[in-house]
Amino acid sequence: MITPLPRILIEPTIRAALLEDLGRAGDITSDSVIPQTTQTRVAFIARDPGTIAGLDCAAIAFSLLDPTLTLKILFPDGSRIAPGDTIATIAGNARAILSAERVALNFLGHLSGIATATHSIARTIAHTNARITCTRKTAPNLRALQKYAVRCGGGANHRFGLDDAILIKDNHIAIAGGITTAITRARASAGHLVKIECEVDTLDQLTQALAAGADAILLDNFDIPTLRQAVTLINGTAIAEASGRITPHTAAGIAETGVNLISAGWLTHSTSVLDIGLDFMT
Repeated sequence: MITPLPRILIEPTIRAALLEDLGRAGDITSDSVIPQTTQTRVAFIARDPGTIAGLDCAAIAFSLLDPTLTLKILFPDGSRIAPGDTIATIAGNARAILSAERVALNFLGHLSGIATATHSIARTIAHTNARITCTRKTAPNLRALQKYAVRCGGGANHRFGLDDAILIKDNHIAIAGGITTAITRARASAGHLVKIECEVDTLDQLTQALAAGADAILLDNFDIPTLRQAVTLINGTAIAEASGRITPHTAAGIAETGVNLISAGWLTHSTSVLDIGLDFMT
């Protein structure tokens, strides 16, 4: 079961999206076309196969406009769905439902798209010990939600920000004057619970990072034979993370080299939405 995010983390983002959509005069279409007391019942229907994420976002969107609306979830976050499946139903005041519809679907479709893309990788590497993980390449102000969607798809999360782990990348190394210097400085500064990861581009850099005591190694754009050599050199003394050219077609071969993690930024910044509709129920 996927642990939901606390409402207090989600609500400000959903509220901001509703305020953007409602503008200065509210939903003038629904207000002019639908009588104020009209009641209705609608259903979230899957148009494509995929993995669900973001139902809490939809629920909050509806509840912010009318807390008396009744949402019934049939496929909770993390569920696999097929075209035609009824994911959830919502019943109550028609104006409120129509006014929240687009915001609810925007979040649900976007996050379900991320969960679906993550699942497409996770299932191809399930026979290995590797896990698929996201990065910090997220949309502004949506990081917690997008990383949650990755978990719904069976993936793991990388660091959430600049403050929860040290990741020494190529520019840090260049400016610091070398891998050994960068890691030594990081180790002197880091608290006892902070992990240090170092990005490397070659096996020589990997040897330096291991000697300097990195906790994790980011193997950037290594080909399969070199990844295998890298895993042998690491020999379990650090976490091995592969990145670059990760797709559902390449993931299995990369995972089979023995790396612990495979990271892909496109999971959160370039996935397509999962097509979900909100249909009137007679």
